Amino acid sequence: MAIANDIAINGSGDIYYTGAAHGAAGAGYYSVIELHRYLQDLADDATAAGDDLIDITVDTPSDRSTDNIIAILNGFRLNDGLGTEAISEHLYDGSIIQQEDGTIWDGLVIIAAEGMDLQVMQNGGLIANDFWNSIPSGESTKGLNRDTVNGISHRFMVKVVNAGSDIDGRRLIGMTREWGKTYSEFKVNGTSRGNNVMALTYANDLNNATLEATVGGYNTIVNQNEGYDLQDINNNGQDEAYYSRWTKAAFSVNDLYERIKWATAAESGGTAVTANDTLYGLDGNIFRGITHQVNHGGTSGGSWTEGAAVTWTGGTGQLLASNQGNGDTKIWLQVLTGVVPNSGTISQGGVSCSVSSSIERTVSTPAAGLSTGSALIGAYGLGMLAADTSASDIFTPLEGAGLTDGDTITPPNNVSFSVNGLVIGEDRVLVGPESGGGLQTNQFSVSGTVTTGATSVTLVGNAESIGSGTNAGTDTPSTGWLRILDTDGVYQTVAYTGRTVSSGQITFTGCSGMAQDSVAGGDAYIAYIDKLATATTESFTSVFAATRSLFIRVRDGGTAGDLEGIKTFETTGTLGSGGGSTTVIRTSDV
Repeated sequence: MAIANDIAINGSGDIYYTGAAHGAAGAGYYSVIELHRYLQDLADDATAAGDDLIDITVDTPSDRSTDNIIAILNGFRLNDGLGTEAISEHLYDGSIIQQEDGTIWDGLVIIAAEGMDLQVMQNGGLIANDFWNSIPSGESTKGLNRDTVNGISHRFMVKVVNAGSDIDGRRLIGMTREWGKTYSEFKVNGTSRGNNVMALTYANDLNNATLEATVGGYNTIVNQNEGYDLQDINNNGQDEAYYSRWTKAAFSVNDLYERIKWATAAESGGTAVTANDTLYGLDGNIFRGITHQVNHGGTSGGSWTEGAAVTWTGGTGQLLASNQGNGDTKIWLQVLTGVVPNSGTISQGGVSCSVSSSIERTVSTPAAGLSTGSALIGAYGLGMLAADTSASDIFTPLEGAGLTDGDTITPPNNVSFSVNGLVIGEDRVLVGPESGGGLQTNQFSVSGTVTTGATSVTLVGNAESIGSGTNAGTDTPSTGWLRILDTDGVYQTVAYTGRTVSSGQITFTGCSGMAQDSVAGGDAYIAYIDKLATATTESFTSVFAATRSLFIRVRDGGTAGDLEGIKTFETTGTLGSGGGSTTVIRTSDV
């Protein structure tokens, strides 16, 4: 449509849009220089007519600095509140500077593949009205004022100065977070007059091919700890620090990657995800992970709340982690507005710290990092439950003993052995060491005597080679069960929650269940699984050291009032570098 049919000027100086709405046939879009030329064309008319009340008798309505920088002068103004739609949404290819009140709209040019769903973050949140993603009449994909020959997916203007005041320093972040596609972002740290370019990727993510609704059901993939978290993921005996502890439960590491993508996907129309999680107190669609590390001289006024807002002169952010209690020298943030200072004070209510320096961190898109399909290259500071990691994963801790800034670590080979085909609440499962085709009860001997109610147990090498070589004790699960021979000849069940391997012995802590004193120096063994089934598959996870032979026994003698059970199932299995499994053969015992 001709610009004269779509833009009107009233006697109060309001310039507004009267044409068809986005997506409708005939919707008009005009460059800023076209608007200027139209206003100047009206300004030389002898007498104003129709709905365009400009002529030779009025003051000059606009001025051109360049074809991409136009000023609106002498009481004229863009009025987004009049007409069929906001006039600023129908202008592109440059800046409009409104002399009357100092409002400025700057141009954005998006370099990306056609059809991309673009979200723009401004002043700590997404611009709610993403009009630029409208589908033009006659087209099938999103993007206003595209120029596919030159790789441009969108052209439009954004208000960056309101009535003379910069909106968050004119900072913008362009983001694409469309399901099934690569995620990317591009920062503009203060727009300039004219066109500001954002270059974004928009391609199929081959590791994000699962249906969105399916991944939305992966509810057992959770972040167990939002905040500073210590784990020994590389199994070197010293903890590293992370700001999360994601667990994938029974899912694959790629499922976890997709779940984090789902939780941080865009919330808009079309094919974008519309049901996101909240992460660290932020809507998932604006969660970016750690953007800055702030070094300080100590916290005063109480304890930080991780996953909550912090403020400083000229900016705001979300506190993702603090090492208060572990040195109290650092906090890690996602900046929302402003710029992180290198001095001054950061506060959260009555809690504060004095900043000594800050470090900007590279943001991963998506926030999970990268997936190879079978391994995760984690984003800065992102952690997983150690038992869920594999030797192919790579992590970048926040800090840790012996680590320098930016060091990456790799986990050992965590492997699992599972017993399948169980009946919940009926099957009793025992998995222990194997020798000669049977259960090896003399795997260890106890150090001294284990007394009734003992909370710590030390086992010494007997048939077990501890620390290195075949059947190394380092592959003992970090939590589990022991069986210890008591003075009545019964192997007591003792649960433990921690263990330390040293030369010639393993010390188990957090023990419970020893109901009678042990035989002094008596036999003991590790029960890798020792429980009444609570799932149809029971498993244990440990660090692979060398191939281990296992003995498996499952019994179901029936329940009260139900005499039907199964014959005892016994077999041997192997825990190898890829794990292992067995499935119960249920032979009726009637």
